[in-house]
Formats: sequence, C-alpha cells, structure tokens
Amino acid sequence: MDLVVSSPSLAPTQEGHPRLYRTRNPERTAFYQLFDKHFDDYIYAYEQRFEPKAGPLRPVVRPTVEAFLDCGRLYGGFARIRCLSCRSEHLLAFSCQTRNFCPSCQAKRSVLFSEKLQDQILQPVPHRHDTFTIPKVLRGLFERERRLLSLLSQTAFESILKSLQQLFHRRDIRPGSVVSIQTFGSFAANFNPHCHCLVTEGVFTHQGEFLPLPTPATYTLADIEERFRQLLLKRLHRAERLSTTFMNKLLEWNPSGFSVHAAQLVYDDEPRRLENIARYLTRAPIRLDTVSQNDDGRVEVATPSHPLTGDTALLLEPLDWIHAIGQQIIPGGVASKSFRDI
Repeated sequence: MDLVVSSPSLAPTQEGHPRLYRTRNPERTAFYQLFDKHFDDYIYAYEQRFEPKAGPLRPVVRPTVEAFLDCGRLYGGFARIRCLSCRSEHLLAFSCQTRNFCPSCQAKRSVLFSEKLQDQILQPVPHRHDTFTIPKVLRGLFERERRLLSLLSQTAFESILKSLQQLFHRRDIRPGSVVSIQTFGSFAANFNPHCHCLVTEGVFTHQGEFLPLPTPATYTLADIEERFRQLLLKRLHRAERLSTTFMNKLLEWNPSGFSVHAAQLVYDDEPRRLENIARYLTRAPIRLDTVSQNDDGRVEVATPSHPLTGDTALLLEPLDWIHAIGQQIIPGGVASKSFRDI
C-alpha cells in the first residue's frame, strides 16, 4: 500500500542541520537473519523436538514471527512522506507492532508506557520496585498454561496488600501498584515467569488520603515472600495444578525457592529514574546487539561474566534459540497494521 502524507519540514537539530530519516534495515541484524533462515525448519521440527516439553505450538507464534519479518521493510507496506517546504520525499515502512517480541516495536511501546505511567497513572508519591520470582520446579507449569500467569500477578499484589493492611491494622486501605509479568530470564534463553511491581511506599484510604510507611517499617520482605509462597501454592492446588502431597512438600522447602527483591526506591521528583524503571518493566526479551552467529552456525548471546565459570557468552543451536525467543511471545502479540501505527 502506498499512502502519501504531507508533512511540515523536520525540525532542525541543535547544530542547525535538518534531521534525516534513516531506515532501520532490520534484515541486517543476526536476530532477523536467524528467524528468516531457520523459522520454517523450526515449525517443521516443533512437534517432535519441542512439543513433548513445551506443549503444542501456540497459535500466536507463527503470525507474530511472520509480522516481524515484514517489520521495517518496504515490501510489507509503507507510507510516502512528502515535505511541504522542500517537496522532498522518503518512504517509511510500516512496523509490525508485535508485543514482547520485535525489539524495535517493544522499545517504542516501552517509551509510550513510561510517558503514560508518569502523566496519567502514578500519584506524586514515592514508589518501590519489587520483583517476585518462583522456584524452577513450577516454571514449566506456567509455560504450558499461560493463563496461570494472571494468577501470578494477582498473588504478588495480594501479598503486598495483606502485609500492608496488617502493618497499618486497617482493612480499608490499599497501595497503588502497577504489575508487569515477564517470562524471560537472562537473555531470554530460559522461560522464567516473574513479576515486576511498582508499588507506592505507603497506602491510600477510600477518601484518597495517602499514608506513608512508618519509619522504620515493621514488616519485612520476608513477610511478603512467605505470603506469596503460601497464597500461590494454595491457589495452584485449588486450581488442581498441584497435588496435596506436592504442595505440602513445597511448603516445607528451606530455602523455599520463592523470592521477593526490592532494591529501588524512587521519589516523585526523580522522573528520569522513574522512566528507566518503567521501561525496564516493559523491555523486550533480548537486545539486538547481544546476538550473533558463529562460523559453525551456532547462536552466540553475549552475557556478563558468569560468577562461577567466567563465561561471557551463551551458545545455542539456532532452533533452540528460536524456541527460547518464541516462548516469550505473549497472547495477543500481533496487532493489525494501520497507518497511525507506523
């Protein structure tokens, strides 16, 4: 489709030179090339190689990848932009708008989310960044049944809510919270469902009054962590996803395998830090510049130095890497293309 848009001339840079539009050329990245070359082989091999552990191929995977392969490329559709002043033109390719997959589109979504969070959602009070994780033994359950992920986020919030209600000795209060579910661990090489929560450092009454946490607070992260473990295991048991025997066994584990981490406290007068946290909550599973392909055909993912081995790279076969990235695609990952979304 060829759409013509008349546009005012681009604003000059600080140096006085006009801004130039530069195409992304996604096909030059190893990320794109690996999917372009190996995705059909992955689909062909999926039933035998990956289905026994991960379950049937999810319907969202194929259309998401196919949309990504058209993203930023002219043959996938474009708009023709014309400057009203100099009458020059350039072509702007449509974006795929996939969620939690295309690094470029997800980066744009993270920026927009950060702006909306600060302008329309968050109250001008301190917020803390909490991270909730679960034991490895439970990850496969959430990988096979994605609808359980909502249970994970609900339980994380309720653990915070009950702890704060106990702290204030009131049931008519609630903290403000934004919860983001992420399914990728280090460099998207494994399925690791966890929650990031941006939580007010205090609570609100029904009348809208904000009550800051007492100093020092009399509750600890250990309290929230134990509530999180108890609530999640009992809910999975009620949903008939855990047997009574296995649930009781997990309740006896020490250490439990559950964790709640809260290292970042950000104040309302720190917009840059708040923006960074908001973008982290909605970041893409992997950065393009960390992925390359070796001469032997294997995928190399750059990593920080491993604390035990000192390794600074992870090596995977192409189909295994595609499977790891594809598992991070969320339901509803494909958006219909429209001119306003380019």
